[in-house]
Amino acid sequence: MRIAPPFSCLRIRTALGALLAGCCLMAGCLQGFFAAPVFAAEMQPPPATSRPPRDEADLRYWLKNMVVDHGFTGDEVSAATGLSVDQVSAAIKRFHLKRGAARPIKRGDPLRILPYPGGRHPRIGFLEGAVNPQRETKVSVFTPWDPASYVVVDVPEAIFSNLGLTYLAHTHVPTIWTVQGIELPALEWKREPKGVLRMERALPNGVVFGTKVTPCSDGALFDQWLINGTTNKLTGLRVQDCVMLKMAAGFNQQTNANKILSKPYAAVRSENGQCWIITAFEPCDRVWQNPPVPCIHSDPKFPDCPPGQTTRIRGWLSFYEGTDIEREFKRLEQSGWKSRDTGR
Repeated sequence: MRIAPPFSCLRIRTALGALLAGCCLMAGCLQGFFAAPVFAAEMQPPPATSRPPRDEADLRYWLKNMVVDHGFTGDEVSAATGLSVDQVSAAIKRFHLKRGAARPIKRGDPLRILPYPGGRHPRIGFLEGAVNPQRETKVSVFTPWDPASYVVVDVPEAIFSNLGLTYLAHTHVPTIWTVQGIELPALEWKREPKGVLRMERALPNGVVFGTKVTPCSDGALFDQWLINGTTNKLTGLRVQDCVMLKMAAGFNQQTNANKILSKPYAAVRSENGQCWIITAFEPCDRVWQNPPVPCIHSDPKFPDCPPGQTTRIRGWLSFYEGTDIEREFKRLEQSGWKSRDTGR
């Protein structure tokens, strides 16, 4: 069976409860009402990665995303928006939002995929390797069996080329821009009809890269592209696309033991052994895992790109209920995800 019916693997949520136990401050600590909407000009100095809401509609969208869908606490919303905890409480009450009230998806419906809002680090460990993670490359893909569980997919986490480290979605090692003192502007996902998400970034040297995420009933498709706006051929275009498991209850053990790598597929098994999360990207350069994070990778590589040309890669993520993961890999190979048309 490809996708589990809602709640069929619900017992794997126990790990999530333990993970969030120390963070549940909202019920007792959030008080106060806004007399009027509060936006950037009225906020306290925000954390480095916060994104102040632009207006009332933007505030409402992100509060629903954070509180209802992601189950954020008041402190996490404050970190993501720059609003004070009291301001967050007042807005939640004004919009009549309930924490963690997202409904399970129905069988046959597309997966729920949302922009990751920031404010909650998507890793459990190796945090020093991802300081100030940027949200414009990250999406949350929610599991079909538990509306509170999700993976965070960083598409891309990094892009390498013959020029050096050309892009990095957090602060860690130097990029070709940080060594020049160039700071890239913050971006946001463009939300399109039918749940499609799209982002595109133009780099200072004329290179442009982007990602389109398409929800499907049997998985998520990732289309990535790179446009060479320089005057020289780009080579060695390795990409890191990271699937982080911190908030996927039952899948977030910091170990290699629950993961299987079968190029181009990387998969992680639930604690009860009945459910799997699978990812793959093509053309695949390597598959690997990082237990401290924890995360799985099927990292692709763009073909070499001459000046003025565009090159593309395709990715996949899906959920499987069953025990024969090798059979599921074979089924996916024949499913057509690599060539499925999603438009441009």
